Amino acid sequence: MTDSREARLTHAKKRLAIVLAGGLAGVVSGLAGVYGIGRLAGNAPVAPECRPAQETAKRIAPLIRGEVAALTVAKTPKRPPDLAFNDEHGTRKTLADWRGKTVLFNLWATWCVPCRKEMPALDALQGKLGGPEFAVVAVNIDTRDAEKPKAWLKEVGIARLGYFADPSAKVFQDLKEAGKAFGMPTTLLLDPNGCEIATLSGPAEWASEDALKLISAALKT
Repeated sequence: MTDSREARLTHAKKRLAIVLAGGLAGVVSGLAGVYGIGRLAGNAPVAPECRPAQETAKRIAPLIRGEVAALTVAKTPKRPPDLAFNDEHGTRKTLADWRGKTVLFNLWATWCVPCRKEMPALDALQGKLGGPEFAVVAVNIDTRDAEKPKAWLKEVGIARLGYFADPSAKVFQDLKEAGKAFGMPTTLLLDPNGCEIATLSGPAEWASEDALKLISAALKT
């Protein structure tokens, strides 16, 4: 009788261990879905072309504070999908067109209140640091009225940013599938090789002293 009781107890303990292990696996899987696999796989190997981005991420990490405190540096930098969108003339562009420059890639829409609030700061950042080494690439994803975002930019005086748009909003879906977009606005800081340095879901004051110091540090080699 004692042996039988001990056997049942041992069996119950094993079942509990399996249930707990399964639950933990579910939690890990859920976190991976929400935060992106890369954030949980911090020891994954980095491709040779993205090693400079890894060093840049480490260099700017102490500067992620204040107005840019919500940025997340990439532990294992990768190239995002080669996102496609159009310029103001309807010419197809991809992220590869900016290879050789550090890029602040931003998705925005007129229906997104935080997006509208941060656009003047992005415009100011382009005016202060934009040039041969750096560019702000802000892509509009309004899907209904193609003229509305252009009219809004003109109305609020956004003049230093180039106009880029993807009326299909596929760029957002591509980034979402890659675990890099969870809401609007979405911003990626990319190195000259097109590798992720840091990401941000939500707005930031990009013309602030905190942001200028961070971007300037990212441009140093």
